[in-house]
Amino acid sequence: MPSTDEIRQRIEAALPGATAEVEDWTGGGDHLKATVVAPQFEGLSRIAQHRLVYDIFGDEIGGPIHALSLKTSTP
Repeated sequence: MPSTDEIRQRIEAALPGATAEVEDWTGGGDHLKATVVAPQFEGLSRIAQHRLVYDIFGDEIGGPIHALSLKTSTP
């Protein structure tokens, strides 16, 4: 199970210029909340923004990362 810091690092590495804050909602490490600010979100719908982030983790969503709640915005 990846840590909140690992999740943050992966988001920021996959979306250059992005900043991410990741919280463990339940203390169990598998229900996470992330706030991501990225220039790549410019002009995209909220669904497309979230898809960009979820695609970073692929099959881990629903597996080791049971839930990932997102709040996304542009700088």
